[in-house]
Amino acid sequence: MAKLTFYGAARQVTGSMHLLEANGKLIALDCGLFQGRRAETRELNRRHPCDPKSIHAVVVSHAHIDHIGRLPLLVRDGFTGVIHATPATRDLAALMLADSAHIQEEDAHFLNKRRTRSDEPIIDPLYTAADAVQAIRQIQASPYQRWFKVASGIHARYFEAGHMLGSAGIEVEITDANGQKKILVFTGDVGRWGTPILRDPAPLPECDYLICESTYGGRNTDPIADLKSKLAEVVRRTVARQGRIIIPAFSVGRTQTIVFYLRQLFTSGELAALPVYIDSPLAVNATEVFRLHPECYDHDAREFSSHTGSILGGPSFEFVQSVEESKRIISRRSPCIVISASGMCEAGRILHHLRNTVEHERNTVLIVGFQAEHTLGRRIVERNEYIKIYGERHKLNAEVVVMNGFSGHADARELKTYTDSLAGRCKKVFLVHGELDQSSVLADTLRAAGHREVHIPAMNDSHGLD
Repeated sequence: MAKLTFYGAARQVTGSMHLLEANGKLIALDCGLFQGRRAETRELNRRHPCDPKSIHAVVVSHAHIDHIGRLPLLVRDGFTGVIHATPATRDLAALMLADSAHIQEEDAHFLNKRRTRSDEPIIDPLYTAADAVQAIRQIQASPYQRWFKVASGIHARYFEAGHMLGSAGIEVEITDANGQKKILVFTGDVGRWGTPILRDPAPLPECDYLICESTYGGRNTDPIADLKSKLAEVVRRTVARQGRIIIPAFSVGRTQTIVFYLRQLFTSGELAALPVYIDSPLAVNATEVFRLHPECYDHDAREFSSHTGSILGGPSFEFVQSVEESKRIISRRSPCIVISASGMCEAGRILHHLRNTVEHERNTVLIVGFQAEHTLGRRIVERNEYIKIYGERHKLNAEVVVMNGFSGHADARELKTYTDSLAGRCKKVFLVHGELDQSSVLADTLRAAGHREVHIPAMNDSHGLD
């Protein structure tokens, strides 16, 4: 009998990893990094749910670090199998994993300087650049809607998820020794319909078992149609008081969406052009990967590109690579927009921008994505009076604007509509990648819609696929 064990993104939104045991093989769906409280997540990230040598293959849904971020550790500790991904995910993962390794090494170096002064034990980085390179070597690309072999009697194919460039849901066909077939579908992270640049999510395939994300399972977010005008208003308001707009954004996906909107606003004249700095080497390189994969664009993005020559960039946009250029932005006093990583404000150059911004009332911190519990981003969203950056307290005086409509995740209405076709037809639904309050609301919604069994697995819970 096949079995599913939920290790990551179980009643939380980071560390995505689900283990499928079938036909004597162990297959991992995603292998993501846990994010949140440093000591707690450090321990979670270092611990494997099983011996990495026992995993036959990994099938990843997309290149966000909470879905691929532990791959180098898995490889370093003995995993030698194939890592399956779409072509765009493969290209983005090469950037994301190298960047993650750099952050791991830099953070360890920074923390160890303080630990040495206080006679605390030295810590090792979670993994190194060499580990990331080896993981990248094991990635094998498969295009959308083409079956590929994962293991004996186990085949899979990708379908569009609309969450980020190259993102996909995964349809897994399991054939047992008697020739009996069962279908498992993992949605990955489901995008929103009408998201700029990307194609809409494809309909869910018929299946026996469904693993569905539930990030916004109990929440409806702002309509996408309103986002561009709301962004323009935030910029106008901040510029009027001579402030700067700091946007913590994931380097892949969210950054390109914001750049696309600003490019449209400047081109149409709806917003007076001002300097926009994309201060993230990863975002700069990821934007190049976007340009390499126009097959993932929707119709509107292709049309805009044909008229302007580019959907990502222009005269007012500066893509920043070096530390010296980044420091120059920080010293700037006139209004500007800074888009920087990481999206949850846990690492990277965004911390330096926030440290030099949050105490001034003229400035704005614009939050454009989900902020997990115990992250700096969540504390900013909750408007804590004081926040800690690099161990130092800063008073949060800047205006905080939250625009959840920019999220790459489908909201409650969209998830309900997305799964309606499987109501009464799918044996079991497993809700993952959501905090319990969100997953619980979605579970009730799906049961009311006619789904037979809806489960919200906790970490290490196992369920048979009979």
